[in-house]
Amino acid sequence: MTPADPGITYEQALAQLDSTLRALEEGKLSLEDAIAAVARGREYLQLCEQKLNEARQRIESLPVQERAGDDEAPHPATVAQLRAGREPTPGTPQGEIPF
Repeated sequence: MTPADPGITYEQALAQLDSTLRALEEGKLSLEDAIAAVARGREYLQLCEQKLNEARQRIESLPVQERAGDDEAPHPATVAQLRAGREPTPGTPQGEIPF
């Protein structure tokens, strides 16, 4: 299973990254093996970031039902649309989902 494998899950990539980091921390690798491990670790890290971005985009595109008043019809929207229509709350990091 390689990082380029499109079937690898986030959890599998994270486990491989963790394993690679542990091997580097132990310091028992030769210089060449350590360099290869760093390269593999970067690939797994990039894959994890990609999977998280994909998940964030999927979450933000989910339809959300705002609570309507008694005389209003419900207004369906996505998380991204709702976020775009309001000011960021103080203390909420930009680009983060506040929950």
